[in-house]
Amino acid sequence: MKKVIFITGASSGIGKATALFFTRLGWNVIATMRNPEQETDLSNNPNVLLLQLDVNNSHSINTAIEQGIAHFGPIDVLLNNAGYGQQGIFEAISAEKVREQFDVNVFGLMEVTRALLPHFRARKQGTIINVTSGVGRVTVPLVSVYAASKFAIEGFSESLAYELESQNIKVKIIEPGYIATPFYERAKADFAFDPQLSDYNAFQQNMENLFSSFAAMETATMDDVANTIYTAATDGSYQLRYVVGPDLQPLIDLRNSKADQDYVNIMRSQFMPKAFGNH
Repeated sequence: MKKVIFITGASSGIGKATALFFTRLGWNVIATMRNPEQETDLSNNPNVLLLQLDVNNSHSINTAIEQGIAHFGPIDVLLNNAGYGQQGIFEAISAEKVREQFDVNVFGLMEVTRALLPHFRARKQGTIINVTSGVGRVTVPLVSVYAASKFAIEGFSESLAYELESQNIKVKIIEPGYIATPFYERAKADFAFDPQLSDYNAFQQNMENLFSSFAAMETATMDDVANTIYTAATDGSYQLRYVVGPDLQPLIDLRNSKADQDYVNIMRSQFMPKAFGNH
C-alpha cells in the first residue's frame, strides 16, 4: 500500500514543492489549502487529493482529515507547513497582527496536530514534521513576532517529541534558511510600517541594505527542503532537527560553539554598526 502524507499550506512554496516531490516518489498526497479550487499544478494528479483546510477552523481540519482517510486510507505523515511571516519594527505591528501571527503559525499548527493524533495513536505509528525557520534558532532584527512564533513551535515540537515517543510517534523539525519562495513576497507586502516611528528610519535602512546583500548568497531551493522533509519522513530515526541551507548551519554552529553572551555580542556587531554605537 502506498504511503500517505497530509500537508497543510500546499498551495505554494515549500508545501507545493513537497507535494510534487512526494508524488514523484510514489506517495499519495493529501494537499490542503484554504482555496483548493484555485490550484492547477496539483489538480490533475491521481495521487493527489486537494482539500480545503483553514488551520484556524477546527471543522475544516477535522473534515479534511476524515475525507483524506476515506480517500487514501491511513495517514503516515503529517507535514505542518502552513504559515506566514510578519515582518517589521515591533512597535509598528498591531496587537491584532501579533495575534494573527500566532493564530496561524502556532495555534493552527497545534490544532491540526491535535486533530490527527488520535489516528496516529490508534495505529501506534506516525510522523509529525513541523516546518519552522532558521529564525526559530538564530534570529535577526525586524522579525521579532515571526521569530517568536517559530521559537514557540521549536519548544512545542521538542517537548511533544518526548511525549509521543511513548506512543511510537515521531516528531521532526525542518529548519530552512533563506529559500526563494512566494513566502517572502507576502512578507514584503505585509511589512509593518508606521511613519510616526521615524526614530527607527536610519536603523531600518541599514537593515534593508544588509539583508539585500543576502540575495547573492548561496541558498537552498524548495526542492532541497522537500528532499529533507522526505528524509525526515523515511529515515526511521528519532532525529529531531533537520537544518536546510548553507547559510543557516554556520550561524547555528556559531551559537552552539560560543557562550551565550559572546554569541549575542557577535550578532549585535553585525546589526549595530559604529554609526549607531556599540553597547
